[in-house]
Amino acid sequence: MRDLLMSSTVTEYTDLLGQATGLVAARVASVTQPFSGASRAELQHLVDVVDLGSAGVGTAEALREVDELFLEHAIWFHDPAYTAHLNCPVALPAVAAEAILAAVNPSVDTYDQSTVGTLMERRLIAWTAQRIGFDHGDGVFTSGGTQSNLHALLLAREWALAQHGGSRAELLPRFNILATASSHFSVEKSALILGLGDDAVVSVPDDGEGRMDAAALAASLAAIRAAGRIPMAVVATAGTTDRGVIDPVAAIAEHCDAHEVWLHVDAAYGCGLLVSRRHRDLIRGIERARSVTVDFHKSFFQPVSSSAIVVREPEDLAAAAWHADYLNPLENEEPNQVDKSLQTTRRFDALKLWTTLRAIGADGLGELFDEVIELARVVGDEIAADPELELVGRSQLSTVLFRVRPEGADEQTQDALVAQVRRVLFESGRALVAKTVIDGRPCLKLTLLNPEASAADIRRVLDLVKDAAAALVDLRDVEVVA
Repeated sequence: MRDLLMSSTVTEYTDLLGQATGLVAARVASVTQPFSGASRAELQHLVDVVDLGSAGVGTAEALREVDELFLEHAIWFHDPAYTAHLNCPVALPAVAAEAILAAVNPSVDTYDQSTVGTLMERRLIAWTAQRIGFDHGDGVFTSGGTQSNLHALLLAREWALAQHGGSRAELLPRFNILATASSHFSVEKSALILGLGDDAVVSVPDDGEGRMDAAALAASLAAIRAAGRIPMAVVATAGTTDRGVIDPVAAIAEHCDAHEVWLHVDAAYGCGLLVSRRHRDLIRGIERARSVTVDFHKSFFQPVSSSAIVVREPEDLAAAAWHADYLNPLENEEPNQVDKSLQTTRRFDALKLWTTLRAIGADGLGELFDEVIELARVVGDEIAADPELELVGRSQLSTVLFRVRPEGADEQTQDALVAQVRRVLFESGRALVAKTVIDGRPCLKLTLLNPEASAADIRRVLDLVKDAAAALVDLRDVEVVA
């Protein structure tokens, strides 16, 4: 028997899925911390001893190995002590849909590989566009925010070239992208990929809390024009990775309209506000953007990958279209998504969001995101009131930035403790927190995307942080701490 999903193997398929889901369920039910705490050397050894060139061991043995090698040492985002990055527990309807799309294995690049899948994705894009405020918008699903941002800036580049005329050799070195220092790294990476100059990305000053200063943007746009350069695009961020703050999109849009500049809104993190009933006003003005990035695998609680680029004007997508007779010939009237995407072969990730929306509704998803925003506010208040902790700014979403300050620790020691506390907790597996740098100083970061986590759960994480910091100071390990 060949181990392929065929009509002759449906019984084996059913049994295997039952075994696989049973293994995952057992782990989810039994884990007591987000990571096993195994060292990198231990994990490297476990990986290296597997002989990938040997004869097959059979599916049952392979699944047992997956359980012991991967599931035993996976990072569990559903555990309330996981507070590090923009990873979320996933919606059950989406997990079920993931199993379906993996088995059917459609590719939504062309209609004849996916049929109704293409139509479902297009309907979801239209639904998302309407939520943004694009009455006739269009777009396509992508692998993540980095690809969505690259795609948007590619469209912006082509639009700017058409607007200004002239050759690429002449214009590309003159193009600028304006964003804050808090914007996602993919903005600068996209500038490199798109062949812009080394100084293409201009950093616009912020308001002191990480949000773009609209008046400073106006000054920057005027200065760029005066220098004989061309503002290609402005990137506003609706949910910065570090601070979780939102640029004033409406005010930014005013200046973009006045200067006839493409406005892209990176709402990879803040896209959950599109279905929020309590906080939707935080992204007021997003409908004035030319393009928007949304990451459903963040604040819509979808499994990776599930992102999209959405544009206000459908014709803008044509700038990235490419035709091949074997794939999407010009005379083809079928609605092929390869005409819109940077990818060719592409998973039907839209099925996960479709199933989730049908199962729990947009309001249900919005309520989950509202809960983590409220949790961050409660945790921020508790940190502000704790003499052993220091709150670093306020988030508009679900991020909490702070430092730990044990009794007697000076500022230099507090800064040094950030990386060490994070490392100690990670290596124990008991809690995962992140670290970053704000205004030149390191700090710890909680990214709260688990609606099931309570304030008491996060308080236990903070207690672990304080205990680890106190222990490091008590050890007086000069090399580690000071």
